[in-house]
Formats: sequence, structure tokens, C-alpha cells
Amino acid sequence: MTPPVVLTIAGSDSGGGAGIQADLKTFAALGAYGTSVLTAITAQNTLGVTAIHPVPAGIVAAQLDAVLSDLPVAAVKVGMVSDPAVAEVIASRARDLPNLVVDPVLVATAGSRLADPAVVGVLLAYAHVLTPNRHEAGALLGRVIETAGEMFAAAAELAALGPRAVVVTGSETALDVLHAGGEGTALPGEPVPTGNNHGSGCTFSSAVAVRLAAGDPVPVAVAAAKAYVRRGLRGGGSWRLGAGPGPLDHFGWSV
Repeated sequence: MTPPVVLTIAGSDSGGGAGIQADLKTFAALGAYGTSVLTAITAQNTLGVTAIHPVPAGIVAAQLDAVLSDLPVAAVKVGMVSDPAVAEVIASRARDLPNLVVDPVLVATAGSRLADPAVVGVLLAYAHVLTPNRHEAGALLGRVIETAGEMFAAAAELAALGPRAVVVTGSETALDVLHAGGEGTALPGEPVPTGNNHGSGCTFSSAVAVRLAAGDPVPVAVAAAKAYVRRGLRGGGSWRLGAGPGPLDHFGWSV
């Protein structure tokens, strides 16, 4: 059986825990065929980002054209986009990007700033699903978001900007909020006690994209992605890879 094709448009993480690397691992683990378009090359490890080299918009466009002209892409995940010109390239091809999941990667797990909310904002209207964590949702809306009530309000406000569905994830609280079809729904979960959460947001959005490519409706895709991330956090919880926040166990090696 031919696997569904899923495309990630994101930055590279040289440490392998987030970005393109986490996306492709997630695609493979969940049975999809992964393709990629690089938007930036980062010098990065578990301790942080030491350098970022943006990929020129023309090269991003060429990568997109190469993939879309030959492969039957069924879903697309967009991650790190720091260049306004790259955001415009993606927006100009939005009609050719089915089941578009936008993960507004603004700050790395270790605290490094990766993108400007205004740049990411260009893509919100084209998103099938928008997946910010509560800190990213706050950055997009210009305020701090901490409580469940604030997450519900943020999801509704972000949905009003164009996405068909918004999931505001609570990260360490394991409480996520889905706004779809005009209604907000709480998605509670059990927190996983681990410091190894590098790439959890990338993994979540990529898992959502895979399930959408397989034909799942948004609530089902989100629930499946949430369960997958939890397994990855549990599996990698005891790993000792690097001196900072480590990666998830994408392939179930430790579960």
C-alpha cells in the first residue's frame, strides 16, 4: 500500500530533536512518506541556538515547486518561518497546500527567539489547523496566556483570524484547547514528568498533519497526535542526550 505523502516546510535542527528532523521522524513513525522544504539552517543543540542561516526565498520556492510538481502531497506542516519573503512564498502557494497545519515556531525550547509573530501572522488565514502552545498564542495576540480560560479565549480569537481550527497546547500542563466549528473543547491530559521535551510542538503538529493526510477529521487527528506526543515524552523521559532539554522517543524504542 502506498503511504500518504506529507510535506514539512521548516527549519533544520542540527541537534536532531526539533524542526525538519523531528517532523520526518514523526512522519516515518506514523506511516507517512515525508518530504521537506528547508526554510533555515540552524546551529542548534539541547542548550540552544547559536546561529541561524535563512534559506533564500527563491530556493524555498524552488524546493516547493519540485515537491508539488511530482509528488501527491496530502498534508503540509509549516514550522519555522523567519523571513517575510518566505512567508509570502508559502502564502502564494497556499491553494496547493492541502490540510495545511501551521505551527507558529517563535521561541526554541531553550529560549532562543526564532521568528517574529508578524511574519508568522501572514500564514494564519491559510491554516486548516493552527497549533500554537500557550506562549506562542500569547505572542501572536500580544498578551500573556496562562489559565485555561485564557487559552479558550485565545483559541477563539486566533480562529477569528482565518484558521479552520486552532489548538492551543498547554505544554507542561497537558491541557490543550481545541477551537473548531465555532466551539471550544478542553482536551485534558496527564502531564509527563520529564525535562526531555525538545521538539514536542514540532512533533505534535507533524502528527496532526499525518492523521489529516490519512483522512481523519480534525478532532480525531488532534487526539491521536496528543497521544503520540505523550508516548514520545514517556519513552524519552529517562534519556540522557545532551546537557539541556532532550528529544522525544519518536519510534517507541523505550516504551
